[in-house]
Amino acid sequence: QVTVEDSGGGLVQTGGSLRLSCTASGRTSSDYHMGWFRQAPGKEREFVAAVIWPTGNTGYANSVKGRFTISRGNAKNTVYLQMNSLKAEDTAVYYCAAQKPGTGKWDYWGQGTQVTVSS
Repeated sequence: QVTVEDSGGGLVQTGGSLRLSCTASGRTSSDYHMGWFRQAPGKEREFVAAVIWPTGNTGYANSVKGRFTISRGNAKNTVYLQMNSLKAEDTAVYYCAAQKPGTGKWDYWGQGTQVTVSS
């Protein structure tokens, strides 16, 4: 079993920055793909970014490309989402997720952290 904990949300003005953090705990959790998703009020949850184990390759939604950066920490079961040049439309609850390689499914989710960008 893998437990995911995400944190770091808050209130920021347009153009500002925030860094979200996520830690996955449990056996072999450092060998999982890690990703960030978000859900705005009245909208479906959407993919934001992911980092792939073991290559470290990353992928981003078009809406955040060039502004957000996902990275693993020195402890490989930790992942960060650096968010720069934030816009009002980035306001959402952000969720960290873990995927066991080969399953194709994001099975483990954090509780979510609120990001609010004020204009």
